[in-house]
Amino acid sequence: MKTYSFENLLVWQKSRVLAKEIYKLTATFPKEELFGLTSQMRRCSISIPSNLAEGSSRRTNKDKARFTEIAFGSGLELLNQLIIALDLNYIEESKYLEIRIKLQEVTFLLDALQKAQLKQE
Repeated sequence: MKTYSFENLLVWQKSRVLAKEIYKLTATFPKEELFGLTSQMRRCSISIPSNLAEGSSRRTNKDKARFTEIAFGSGLELLNQLIIALDLNYIEESKYLEIRIKLQEVTFLLDALQKAQLKQE
């Protein structure tokens, strides 16, 4: 079976794990949030690895960097939603901090990847 280039990216691997954690976390949210915060957080978390995958198919590094930038934006959007979930007492502070650290690692890797992509242009 062929392995695509994005599958070798550490940031893709870590964002995939993060998405899984967000799905598990949001499964505990109130049912009335199913089409609100639950849906938003899940879509943001999926957007990160998905944009990395889609960006890997682009021909130029500038185009690839644009998809990495979109993934970064989704990460920050997810952080905002995570903070709101904490404010609403949907998650414990310890879980918030645990996921925030993982999200921070992903966003740092995304930033470094985008800089490297733009440098190669």
